[in-house]
Amino acid sequence: MEHSSSGHPNLSGRRRFIEQSVKTMAVASLFGIPAFGYGQADMVSYAYTVQEIIDLILKEVPGAPFAQTVDTIKSGSPDQQVTGIVTCMFATVNIIKQTAKLGANFIIAHEPSFYNHTDDKNWVADNKVLKEKEELLRRNGIAIWRFHDYWHTYRPDGIRYGVLKMADWLTYDQDAKPVFSVPPTRLVELVKHLKQSLKISHVRVLGDLNQICAKIALMPGAAGGQAQISLVEKEDPDVLIVGEVHEWETAEYFRDANQLGQKKSLVILGHSVSEEPGMDWLADWLRQRVKAIKITHIASGEPFQWV
Repeated sequence: MEHSSSGHPNLSGRRRFIEQSVKTMAVASLFGIPAFGYGQADMVSYAYTVQEIIDLILKEVPGAPFAQTVDTIKSGSPDQQVTGIVTCMFATVNIIKQTAKLGANFIIAHEPSFYNHTDDKNWVADNKVLKEKEELLRRNGIAIWRFHDYWHTYRPDGIRYGVLKMADWLTYDQDAKPVFSVPPTRLVELVKHLKQSLKISHVRVLGDLNQICAKIALMPGAAGGQAQISLVEKEDPDVLIVGEVHEWETAEYFRDANQLGQKKSLVILGHSVSEEPGMDWLADWLRQRVKAIKITHIASGEPFQWV
């Protein structure tokens, strides 16, 4: 549903649409162009608000809107007009600056902006980094909306689909299940493929690099040790590919499994880079639905340097 500051649904959006349509017809009349004939989509440029973009997205998410979700507006106003959209994993300081340079003012981020799952700004009292980041957002008039729960609920899961698409594995995972099979390949070659296709500089591996892998369990992001180990125990894949792990949980499980002679391998891509393809795909997905606004994906990248 569209909202206006006056509280009347659709009123502000319809008013803007009518005003712009009148302007379009006037220009069309001046040049002898049929205003609502061929090329109408190019003639009418609709001005969306942040909330209207959010509502447009949620119409395609099963069960949305949710009563409980972390997917809320973290900065800015739902009523501000959108000049451009940036999708990303984390709304880092550099991404905020790049967004401003692009003339955009709406960031759709998959993960928190303020260092904890619920974006509680009082999670650490008097957080000076947080306050400076807030000021940067305010100064540039940038809104942030988190798109986590909804994108994972979309069918297919938006993050997982983006990873499979970029890794060229869509043909192997047609049922959108966490475990699927690929042509048998050595673990070292599988890792090489992931690094090249997902544009990752470094990954961490636990297992025999010469192990033949065909059955793959893919869990981008940070599902947690219990979910990761439970999946491996249930499905018995050759390799588990994740974003990140608690090292005292999943990593130790795999270390013991290998020392017991079991052929189980673990590939840790890194949280941000493991889900980045899903937010890249979101930009493509949005471009098919919002044609009047420039949409750009900016990769958050790997936060660490390797020494």
